[in-house]
Amino acid sequence: MTNRERTIIRPAVSCQSVEQLSDLPPLLRRIYALRGVSGPDELQYSLGALIPPEQLGGTAGAAKLIHQVMENNGRILIVADFDADGATSCALAVRSLTAMGAERVMFMVPNRFSDGYGLTEEIAGKAADFGPDLVITVDNGISSLKGVALLREKGIAVMVTDHHLPGTDLPNANVIVNPNSPDESFESKHLAGVGVVFYVMVALRAWLRQIGWFESRDLAEPNLADFLDLVALGTVADVVRLDHNNRILVQQGLARIRAGRCCPLIREIFSKAGKSLARAVAGDLGFIVGPRLNAAGRLDDMSVGIAALISDSSIQAAKTADLLDQMNSERKQIEQAMKEQALEHLSRLELGEQLPYGLCVYQEGWHQGVIGILASRIKDRYHRPVIAFAEADENTLKGSARSIEGLHIRDTLEAIAVACPRLLQKFGGHAMAAGLTLAKSDFGEFRSRFDEAVAVQLRGRSLTGELVSDGSLESDQLDLQLAEQLDQAGPWGQGFPEPLFDDWFEIEQQRTVGGRHAKMTLRRKDCSEILEAIAFNQAESMPAQQGATIHAAYRLSVNEFRGARTLQLMIEYFQVVK
Repeated sequence: MTNRERTIIRPAVSCQSVEQLSDLPPLLRRIYALRGVSGPDELQYSLGALIPPEQLGGTAGAAKLIHQVMENNGRILIVADFDADGATSCALAVRSLTAMGAERVMFMVPNRFSDGYGLTEEIAGKAADFGPDLVITVDNGISSLKGVALLREKGIAVMVTDHHLPGTDLPNANVIVNPNSPDESFESKHLAGVGVVFYVMVALRAWLRQIGWFESRDLAEPNLADFLDLVALGTVADVVRLDHNNRILVQQGLARIRAGRCCPLIREIFSKAGKSLARAVAGDLGFIVGPRLNAAGRLDDMSVGIAALISDSSIQAAKTADLLDQMNSERKQIEQAMKEQALEHLSRLELGEQLPYGLCVYQEGWHQGVIGILASRIKDRYHRPVIAFAEADENTLKGSARSIEGLHIRDTLEAIAVACPRLLQKFGGHAMAAGLTLAKSDFGEFRSRFDEAVAVQLRGRSLTGELVSDGSLESDQLDLQLAEQLDQAGPWGQGFPEPLFDDWFEIEQQRTVGGRHAKMTLRRKDCSEILEAIAFNQAESMPAQQGATIHAAYRLSVNEFRGARTLQLMIEYFQVVK
């Protein structure tokens, strides 16, 4: 079995868990049960079902600190991260604070290439030049001990809002809001950075309401739910686990996007991609809007994207959407070239048992902004944890890591750092993704230690990859109606995956499109209807002759073309069986 092959499995579902959802159609009961849903409360997506803000530690202190600065007409500076979560977190903070009467709100975002990640000492120095009374980090800061200390020494208050895992020591901030802080009892540990900011802003509004802030200033109390389009986008784009709390945030944001109540930039990106706002699903945020927004931070400067998310100008949004689309196309070209180089290198290794448990890839000239996507692509192909590296300068490498289920990548890096303190200059992240910096001269040693550390945790496990299927569909279920029903049954995403089915099909016709994608028409033996299907990046797996039978894992999707909506099978993986 090659490293590209996968196993399609159908886990059993207990009758008891299914019957607790007896009001739903049998297929949906099966799908939800396989995702751990045991009762209707877990499918309740009203805002009233959210975990209350006061249960997230630090929100009360955050609200009072922000109010104090607003009361004195002080300057508030938001320091963001340069990805989609950081951008939406920043836009949400600026929009919310402004709506609640803050008059002096500014933002800055580090440049990925010249500044690096987080509130470093250098970024803290630049932040101090703005003359803020309060610095609020969004989607970063929990590891920024030196940067926070520098600002505090200058008499500047600091609030850290983050969701990444903390290190041994916490920064000496005035307030920290992080669901993953030590001893934090908040039930949902999977909030994205933008989710944390939303909780802080809701707590601030509650405090301002309590003290009569809005009445005393003749201000209309803002409906913060109007900004849930940003929360949904950042949550999906950051690929955090969609637990019940996050599903509420995403579903509520999608409802507003479908109603056209979203910021102009999101509307323009949908329009540019030829997608309907009225039929928006979480996948559109993850595969259309998120990558385009992220392209600004990967190739240039995320402040361009943040400015457009904050603006209500349709003209600015249209121009930015065009720019982001161009950047995303450039990113794809860079990524493809890097991927081909990496796979050529890996193909020279002996596959099977001799392939390292943990893969480290690096070549001179690789683009620092694209290594995260590259690591993800290689991880999907070889079913192993992957770290892709690029040069930060002539002596230093930056790495972006992506992991697989069952291996906590940040904890793995910490284990390496404890065993060899000099090796990692810095690192951070969470279970499935992390970043790190090391000396270029230490790359060889790190590669060996990473493989060893991963092997300790994964030894004995099959690394061929598994696709968990929701089973087979009846012939009369292979239709547009079910595809549309499943679209609305989400939101689907990380930890709550979109329904995946598996069946055997005969190939009627096949061809390659876009150089890499397999376009097929299929027929199932018990069904006379011809089914259109596409398998992205799998053209090389097509059989030499037509008429072959394949075992395919697929999703039902709706293909829109010139106003017509038809069923299309989105094939995740297939194998020729005869």
